[in-house]
Amino acid sequence: MNSLTNTNYNFPGQTNLYHGKVRDVYSIGDDILVMIATDRISAFDVVLPKGIPYKGQVLNQIASKFLDATSDIVPNWKIASPDPMVTIGTRCEPFKVEMVIRGYITGSAWRDYKKGARSICGIQLPEGLRENQRFETPIITPTTKADEGHDENISKEEIIAQGLVSKEDYEQLEKYTYELFKRGTEMAKEKGLILVDTKYEFGKKDGKIYLIDEIHTPDSSRYFYSDGYEERFQKGEEQKQLSKEFVRKWLMENGFQGQEGQKVPEMSEEYCLSVSERYIELYEKIVGEKFIKADTKDLEARIENNVIKFLEK
Repeated sequence: MNSLTNTNYNFPGQTNLYHGKVRDVYSIGDDILVMIATDRISAFDVVLPKGIPYKGQVLNQIASKFLDATSDIVPNWKIASPDPMVTIGTRCEPFKVEMVIRGYITGSAWRDYKKGARSICGIQLPEGLRENQRFETPIITPTTKADEGHDENISKEEIIAQGLVSKEDYEQLEKYTYELFKRGTEMAKEKGLILVDTKYEFGKKDGKIYLIDEIHTPDSSRYFYSDGYEERFQKGEEQKQLSKEFVRKWLMENGFQGQEGQKVPEMSEEYCLSVSERYIELYEKIVGEKFIKADTKDLEARIENNVIKFLEK
């Protein structure tokens, strides 16, 4: 099965190409970005050696739908999505922080808490929390935006003191983050899901703040099924979830956490297809529509044609 793990186009007016962990970003002139969601998958800040069929399409189409569904809260960078794996939008100057918001204690926050940490990004956590417990109110735990390697937790006070974001802008980012999370939570609830945590990235253009990159996808968010959540929580059982955490767990069970000297376990075709099915399941669950697989016979040519056609317009 075809998957797209690398691109190297030369579009009309192209001025730059940046390969991220998952997305390839092409600059067109000074004002336009062409963002291609590849089928690459990363975990523990490492890009895994094999692609996941349809993953890029899933991510791009979920993000595209949520950008449209939240544009009344904050303006966003999207202009159009001319291909199932592509979004074209306005180039903004990104803020050097990612706004992570958590409604529940799970994942890395829980791993740290279990080891005895009682503070996260300057926020004090109470004693006696249990895994997957809901916070009384969601907490924002920002991270620095690393070009390479690990993003680092950072407090609001440090962000402002280091001049990464001005106090005025940061307070606006916080406001947008809470509102977007509230909208995402409501939309997830309608579909029988709980939006557990997520991250948002913002940028600025002509003095105005925009939401950029992806939103509410399984790469940037974690979802639990609401049905049975309470029962599983009371029993201390694992939650049924839709996120990339199942990939991280598989890697950890196979002795890989992105540390030096560790080797990525063998990713069989069967395993890659099972991950693909999980991504498609999340798409159908969160979007509430059947996932239509795009024709992947000649992926590279399809994307190139669709992007050039749009740029020519």
